[in-house]
Amino acid sequence: MRIGIQIPRFTGAGGPEHIGPAFARTAREADQAGLSSLWVMDHFFQIEYVGAPEEPMLEGYSALSYAAAVTERISLGTLVTGVVYRHPGALLKTVTTLDVLSGGRAWLGIGAAWFEGEARGLGLPFPPTAERFERLEETLQIAHRMWSDDESPYEGGHYRLERPLNSPAAVSRPHPPILIGGGGEKKTLRFVAKYADACNLFAGPELAHKLDVLRGHCADEGRPYEDIEKTAIVMVDRESSVDQVVDNLGRLAELGVDHAICTGATDEEGAPAFLGRVAEQAAPIVPAGR
Repeated sequence: MRIGIQIPRFTGAGGPEHIGPAFARTAREADQAGLSSLWVMDHFFQIEYVGAPEEPMLEGYSALSYAAAVTERISLGTLVTGVVYRHPGALLKTVTTLDVLSGGRAWLGIGAAWFEGEARGLGLPFPPTAERFERLEETLQIAHRMWSDDESPYEGGHYRLERPLNSPAAVSRPHPPILIGGGGEKKTLRFVAKYADACNLFAGPELAHKLDVLRGHCADEGRPYEDIEKTAIVMVDRESSVDQVVDNLGRLAELGVDHAICTGATDEEGAPAFLGRVAEQAAPIVPAGR
């Protein structure tokens, strides 16, 4: 099983001038500890489940580009980009740029967006749910077109690209992995089966059911369920021991989770090294179905 780290907060001691050095240190330590992936939230305000909206929050792709410069092997992504916050053409150029400059380490993590408060606060578009999902599907279609060197015009219900040129091409082959976040059973997981390389779900009581739903959508799409990388958000608190976390990961592996993305106390000093020890013990765990 692969282990990743999500950095949910940027509230270390000191003012804004201390955020960059602290984040760089965490990214380097995660890289050196052998973790598979580093993720930041693609939010502009802090989310209520983590802290107050006034907490420091870095723009996701700027933060990942900074992390790319101070690391060598760890993969980099947002968990996840709200589709309505960026035009698809610009978003795909951004992720491609991150992939090129990092030597092929970028992911496209994407979802339908949910945080209306930050959108209203910054004047960003936040259409009704149905439209956000329409825009998500069109963005996924545009991603496959731009990452296949197809420059033919794209005509969708919401987006029109006369020439979806993408040069330089991404380093990752066949393209940066596409991860869709969310467990919606009718649309989100169907989009995973049709367009994505990975899903991202919460490691909660409904995980097994959600994976069964995904399996059904894969069957409907004629796609092997095993082709989808199953990632899950795993909460790690200050009191957890390495053995406790590894035991929890073993239970997730029995359900078929390939990649555990750890969050919670992961912004604290020493967290990457702790998760590195977890990764060493969890490496031999083989998810069900693999």
